[in-house]
Amino acid sequence: QVQLVESGGVLVQSRGSLRPSCVAPGRSFREYSFAWFRHAPGKEREFVAAIRYNSATYHADPVKGRFSISRDNAKNTVYLEMNTLDLEDTAIYYCAAGRPIVSALRLSSIYNCWGRGTQVTVSS
Repeated sequence: QVQLVESGGVLVQSRGSLRPSCVAPGRSFREYSFAWFRHAPGKEREFVAAIRYNSATYHADPVKGRFSISRDNAKNTVYLEMNTLDLEDTAIYYCAAGRPIVSALRLSSIYNCWGRGTQVTVSS
């Protein structure tokens, strides 16, 4: 398993940008796929984006064209570039790691390593 530490969540104005990051120390970083999920008050946790060990990326429909997931294997870090933020993006964002097959990338139950989350709040 890997330990995950998210950072970069802050209060930002609507239509602003943010880039939370997730650090996963350890030699096995390159072997893992990573995903971002979010949990907003009163809603279920939902998939946001994933990046496989080979850097193939997948994004949920609500964030396509606005968010972009990336990874830097040299820094053991995964990023979530968030642009044109709106109120609906307010949530705790969690980083997750695992080795899912492509068809299971969007399932939170597949990931066995989770960070504690970082709060993103979008204000009007």
